[in-house]
Amino acid sequence: MYVCSCFGVTEKQVKQHADAGACTPRQIASACKAGTDCGSCVRRIQAILGRGNCPRRELLDQGMPALSTEAVAELGEAAQLGEAA
Repeated sequence: MYVCSCFGVTEKQVKQHADAGACTPRQIASACKAGTDCGSCVRRIQAILGRGNCPRRELLDQGMPALSTEAVAELGEAAQLGEAA
């Protein structure tokens, strides 16, 4: 099912980005552009991510980067795979 109609991003893709380390709608947007056009999907993205489920939330709360360099690379690869699908 599509979460973001503007960019054709599916729920599966959002979950893949979350599994790769994206904890916030902004991080999802950085990975696949979902939520950056009309914004109507942001609440759905928030619901998929859940509240407080992010294992990296403590790092974010301390102002530290939540994603390692490897995780950022994984997000980029997942985004490319999503665009190919």
